[in-house]
Amino acid sequence: MKSLLLTIVLISFSFLSPMGVTAQESEKVWNGHKCAVVLTYDDALNVHLDNVVPALDAADINGTFYVPCNALPLIERMDEWREIARNGHELGNHTIFHPCDGSLAGREWVSADQDLSTYSFFRLMEEIRVGNAMLKAIDGKEHRTFAYTCGDKSVEDSSFVEAISKWFPAARDVMFRIEHQDEVNPMEVGSFFVMNNTGEELIAQVEKARMEGGLLVFLFHGVGGEHALNVSLEAHNKLVEYLQTNKEYIWVAPLVEVADYF
Repeated sequence: MKSLLLTIVLISFSFLSPMGVTAQESEKVWNGHKCAVVLTYDDALNVHLDNVVPALDAADINGTFYVPCNALPLIERMDEWREIARNGHELGNHTIFHPCDGSLAGREWVSADQDLSTYSFFRLMEEIRVGNAMLKAIDGKEHRTFAYTCGDKSVEDSSFVEAISKWFPAARDVMFRIEHQDEVNPMEVGSFFVMNNTGEELIAQVEKARMEGGLLVFLFHGVGGEHALNVSLEAHNKLVEYLQTNKEYIWVAPLVEVADYF
């Protein structure tokens, strides 16, 4: 009888995790959800305020907007950026002048004044540090994430990733990968680069992340225009609608919140 009782107890515990969580619950590793999605938007465009924010707000979803501090839509519409930050959207650091390495192939469009290959390490660090101060003056916050401009992570032939890790809980990369909690490097979070994708294609990426139980970060520029790297407003909004409908399974939050979680 004792042997039978012991067997029943052991079988019962086999269905529990070490913390007493059922197998089904243990799959919900992202703040009680099966996967996480972060919507990020680069370069502080007018369409972000005019097209993106209304769609996100209507779906009760918050995103991350990576803001170069010299962007005219930021300077000319600062009160609106301050308002969206107040409403839960993240204003992320994207430097002041958005420098990119002009020495790389296909980078002929980089101006001499914004050529990262001519920057000193000190100059870039100051630009990022002052960018944080400028964003704090807008949203009153000290805690935010960073996005590498053009995905460049080196200056004067040295990586600056470790140097900025003391200022940010996470930084978004441009290399695509679905992240998993036991593998993610917070300072090089992968992302899906969106350009001319259909709504169905974007949703398919989310479904993949959901099946894998991972984190998917979308990288948008233009949404309905204003940038050569563009996606239609229809495709964007179809994704947003899908995320809203599936909130039970998909955690959608700004990168700063997800980074604090993992």
